[in-house]
Amino acid sequence: MTATDSLAPLIAEHPFFHGMSPSQIETVTGCAVNVRFESDQYLCREGEEALWFYIVRHGTVAIETHVPQHGPVVLQTVGAGEILGWSWLLPPYRWRFSARASELVRAVALNGACLRAKCEADHELGYELLKRFAEIVAQRLTAARMQLLDLYAANPPRRA
Repeated sequence: MTATDSLAPLIAEHPFFHGMSPSQIETVTGCAVNVRFESDQYLCREGEEALWFYIVRHGTVAIETHVPQHGPVVLQTVGAGEILGWSWLLPPYRWRFSARASELVRAVALNGACLRAKCEADHELGYELLKRFAEIVAQRLTAARMQLLDLYAANPPRRA
């Protein structure tokens, strides 16, 4: 048994992958590895190359963006069972946000370049993943919008 064989059931049972064919799950699993991050360790940094996405198995991750004159602002927190990262899917393949472990995090990391190549070879797989990640992008944009609304409510613009 290889290391990725033990990840296949975990990936197959995850709600994000629900409804995908066994062959699609096998393909995705071929790009997966177990990873761990200590508290305050960055999983990714805004602007850097987006190489991975993560299935968080344990712990919490703060999704942050840098705001000039304010520093890092947490837009959303994701935890066990959630998916983190969509920037690997869309050019220019750069992280749009930073993600920092709020505590010990254990996750399954899926290699973006590996998956992109497999999606090019199997357009049905690519379409399935794109549909699923579109929902995550929408959730992240909604979270960013809510954070901005809170920021402006606390600091309304001054009228001349």
